Amino acid sequence: AWLAGGGIKGGTIYGETDEFGYKVVRDKVEIHDLHATMLHCLGMDHERVTYRFGGRDMRLTDVHGVVLKEILI
Repeated sequence: AWLAGGGIKGGTIYGETDEFGYKVVRDKVEIHDLHATMLHCLGMDHERVTYRFGGRDMRLTDVHGVVLKEILI
């Protein structure tokens, strides 16, 4: 994924794959982490943003997701 602006450090590379781009070898980021970081950049707390679905409160990041402080200004 490519992120720009909104509090993201410019020129930052985070994570690394093998020479074929098939497997993660360093700093794996799950989609929940990416969503948590984007919500943080929008000024929202990903643990408090909920919506009602099927009679149950759900979160975009489910019970996972951490904000990637290393890529933020």
